[in-house]
Amino acid sequence: MNVKKLLRGPILYFVLAIIVVWVGSSLLTMSGFREVPTQQGLELLKSGDVIEAKIVDGEQRVDLTLSKASGDLGTEVQFYYVAPRGEEIIQAVTAADPKDGFTDEVPQPSWILSALGFLLPLLLIGAFFWFMLAGMQGGGNKVMQFGKSKAKLVSKESPQVTFADVAGSDEAIEELEEIKDFLKEPAKFQAVGARIPKGVLLYGPPGTGKTLLARAVAGEANVPFYAISGSDFVEMFVGVGASRVRDLFQQAKENAPAIIFIDEIDAVGRHRGAGMGGGHDEREQTLNQLLVEMDGFDVKANVILIAATNRPDILDPALLRPGRFDRQIGVDAPDMLGRKHILEVHSKGKPMAQGVDLEVLARKTPGFTGADLANVLNEAALLTARSNAQLIDNRALDEAVDRVMAGPQRRSRVMRDKEKLITAYHEGGHALVATAMRNTDPVTKITILPRGRALGYTMVMPLEDRYSVTRNELLDQLAYAMGGRVAEEIIFHDPTTGASNDIEKATATARKMVTEFGMSAAVGPLKLGQGSGEVFLGRDMGHQRDYSERLAERVDAEVRQLLEDAHDEAYEVLINNREVLDRLATALLEHETLDQVALAEIFTDVEKLAPRPQWLSSDKRPVSDVPPIDMPAPKAPIDGAAVDGGISSGDSAKPTRAPVRHPRPATA
Repeated sequence: MNVKKLLRGPILYFVLAIIVVWVGSSLLTMSGFREVPTQQGLELLKSGDVIEAKIVDGEQRVDLTLSKASGDLGTEVQFYYVAPRGEEIIQAVTAADPKDGFTDEVPQPSWILSALGFLLPLLLIGAFFWFMLAGMQGGGNKVMQFGKSKAKLVSKESPQVTFADVAGSDEAIEELEEIKDFLKEPAKFQAVGARIPKGVLLYGPPGTGKTLLARAVAGEANVPFYAISGSDFVEMFVGVGASRVRDLFQQAKENAPAIIFIDEIDAVGRHRGAGMGGGHDEREQTLNQLLVEMDGFDVKANVILIAATNRPDILDPALLRPGRFDRQIGVDAPDMLGRKHILEVHSKGKPMAQGVDLEVLARKTPGFTGADLANVLNEAALLTARSNAQLIDNRALDEAVDRVMAGPQRRSRVMRDKEKLITAYHEGGHALVATAMRNTDPVTKITILPRGRALGYTMVMPLEDRYSVTRNELLDQLAYAMGGRVAEEIIFHDPTTGASNDIEKATATARKMVTEFGMSAAVGPLKLGQGSGEVFLGRDMGHQRDYSERLAERVDAEVRQLLEDAHDEAYEVLINNREVLDRLATALLEHETLDQVALAEIFTDVEKLAPRPQWLSSDKRPVSDVPPIDMPAPKAPIDGAAVDGGISSGDSAKPTRAPVRHPRPATA
């Protein structure tokens, strides 16, 4: 615990207040009499030295004044007695017959002590809440300022990020450049009747640079820039969020033109009434106030709101309509050229070796976001420093890509010879089936070294950025997903649990082909299953089935048929290329890791799988005589590339990085 922070906190003041009260009460109640035991007091009464005695009722105390000091005692002593001995004490005092007599006293409470007894508890409670509330204001020592905004004003002295520091998002930069120009030269736009956009929503997957774009706007614009997180609006007290929204926009209007940036706006802008209880809760009050401020009666307010989220699907429709968020800018994973520019930005200040080609590295990392690429270069720098090298070379970059995709290598895990043999044939089955397919990307790397949660893995690299996937490509992916399981069945006749991850992903892909992509002739081009829209429910509870039990049985049958066909294709490939499989497994046992060059030598005589028959969405339709359009041949693969591919959802309009395919989990 930080001692300095503890000494500055409210606990110190609370302890000091208790000490002051205790010392004050002690001083007020101090009488000057020395307390003695009851028995000694009775002996003093019998000694004849008592000249005055006073019995205090209620407190059961006797004050004695002595004619001379007795031992180390003074002339004034007092003692207490219990109620049953009251009669005995009175008799002893009467028998002593003090010279100045004795008196009885009924104590009257002091008005000072009474006032303190009433006020001190209130003062202590008030002081406690005072410092507690002050501590909840983020260290600002401002009491009862819950309704004030927590937005941070980005000053010119803070480190500036400009559009030159952002790469891979050219369209988003162009849109935000126009916002900056509007704030700088509003007359140019107003002359043609254009009005300033009220809000800009940046949406996209995590790590694509949405917050970085907002920071670049703050660095480029010469206007006040207020940054706040969506979670900073909501507190445990009702009405705080709405009050903070009002205060934030009030500050921005007083310093207009200005920009407000709300990060993770889905924390406060979720769909109203979507929860199980619905109701008018604190989050909805905050959202209502935000809607009013964005498009209220004050149409001349020169304030632009920029927000970022990776969940635009759960935002309230009133927040997304024109007049509030006029522009919605998607910030997706960058393409190959964008990845190269991002790598160039993040490689500044890092000593790169002479033979490092960032374009080759960009081709090795399809689907990587800006955060992933920054992590790759940082991991390469760490590996270089760990090996006491001076320059970041290609080997460090390749290892960094593997670490980002599959995790660090687990050198401490020692595999048995039999388990290593099974892993070699398992990964060899994946690679061989992928090579024999006619619509798959080339296999670039195979390893049986444990990494992350996998005992081994096979990497497949797309030759170019892909935005959609064909049915034959998905079928090929299903086939080589089953390749590891089939290889275990052929070689050992005893499959292991290592194929559980492959079966899980293949089943998910096959079900999407039937229920979402319309790639089943028996089911037809239907979208089965609808989301319930309850954004506050769990992921699995938020979906409902909108088809009959009979159709559900047909879906299950189609999914199983796709997987059985994939199993049969993988079996055919491995049986026809058994010698290649044995040669590949032997090379893996010897070298443990094979790159694309070594794999090309092993796969020289692989027998390809025969083309599949033409597929139609319905058996009732005649086969067209028009042949399909030939697609252009892809570019040649890069030597030594080590980028994964594999089962892709195919339902997105952007290139996505598939996780490392076919890992063999260490446990079932």
